[in-house]
Amino acid sequence: MKNKWKLAFLITIAAPVVSFFWKVKDPVIDHFGTEDQLVFADIAWLLTASCLVLLMTPGLSLFYGGMVGKKNLISTMLQSFISLGVVSMLWVVVAFSLSFGDAWLGITIDGTHYGILGNPFQFMFFDQVATLPHLGLGTTIPFVLFALFQMKFAVITPAIITGSFAERVRFIGYLFFIGIFTVLVYAPLCHMVWHPDGLIGAYFGVVDFAGGTVVHISAGLASLAGALFIGKRKSPNHDPSNVTYVILGTGMLWFGWFGFNAGSSLAANGTAAMAFATTTISSATAMMTWVLFDRIQGRKISAMQACIGAVVGLVVITPAAGYVSVPQSFIFGFIGAIVSNLLMNAKFLKKIDDTLDVFACHGIGGIMGMILTAIFANKEGASLLHGGWGVFASHMMVLVGVAVFSFAASYLIFFVLNKFVTLRVREEYEEIGLDLSQHGESLKSS
Repeated sequence: MKNKWKLAFLITIAAPVVSFFWKVKDPVIDHFGTEDQLVFADIAWLLTASCLVLLMTPGLSLFYGGMVGKKNLISTMLQSFISLGVVSMLWVVVAFSLSFGDAWLGITIDGTHYGILGNPFQFMFFDQVATLPHLGLGTTIPFVLFALFQMKFAVITPAIITGSFAERVRFIGYLFFIGIFTVLVYAPLCHMVWHPDGLIGAYFGVVDFAGGTVVHISAGLASLAGALFIGKRKSPNHDPSNVTYVILGTGMLWFGWFGFNAGSSLAANGTAAMAFATTTISSATAMMTWVLFDRIQGRKISAMQACIGAVVGLVVITPAAGYVSVPQSFIFGFIGAIVSNLLMNAKFLKKIDDTLDVFACHGIGGIMGMILTAIFANKEGASLLHGGWGVFASHMMVLVGVAVFSFAASYLIFFVLNKFVTLRVREEYEEIGLDLSQHGESLKSS
């Protein structure tokens, strides 16, 4: 046990030590513009948007923490919050380079090379990531600001997964998992979708405005893999510890999501304003659809279910936020809420102990968002309405591929990691709760 914590400690201190001695390479001049190309309004907006997206992770910790039992509240919140530390460091060391470096691993089709994974050495330790704009990635903002904005997306993605195996995972195993997941699952998807030469975006023409594929589908399918691998809790039935935390967390998520979606325009422009509007309306529509649909089904209107509906609306609009109109965002919120609600209450999914229904909300919400984006996205050659059935079929093929990759890769990570670090807590530790067994803290002591 102590050796595993020593390994984690050594990994943590290795980054600043190596970065001190890292030899900075000469910059690749062709990649960068000049200071004259910087637009101060865009810089101000992206600084603000980055702060908003960062706020989403503490918001998620409150959202999840309020849903679990009282003896697991602190541990559940910490699992989200600690991602700010782990992934931020990893992003600077290598994950940003894997995500946005020039194609290092890829496929050549008809003489053109399409990337699957970026060059891990190009921007290692933020080498060359400075104040000049990158000509292919955010042409009006400093490259370092682009990198930090994208870092917040990488931070929240593994944090989302924690809800699926809450109340039964060992903290040390979780720490290793989020690091490996970021490198082996998130970074390749990020590169393939958002890099100008990425396989999914450049070759298949799939659009993902703010992370429906990269963030929510990957996290949702990883959540399903985690719930299946780690297994059911011994006592799955409990009362939520604090519904007011859920409401507060939802408000922080909704507020931060404006940076998540509107910030993805990478500029202070009309696209950002439209993404802001569609985000609001989709979430509002999904919340109202969710609670009214619950009432029609004979269930009471609850505060927690209203919050879940609002978050589903935010998830489903994410891949299309800047590509659809406000009236179309009603459709996203309505359909996303109905489908996620039905699956969250489906008997076959109830057999899987996905503690906080992450797959039904983020996984299905992300999938529905991608399908609706493939129908409505107002961008030439990017949807059924603006490119024909071939474009739609291409999106569906990618959807299946991303879902299979995210699930299979995540399950493999859980499987292999469990050989070295036992992921599930012992039964007696689960009984007393993770707050005490993993952290020596409790609501009473805090």
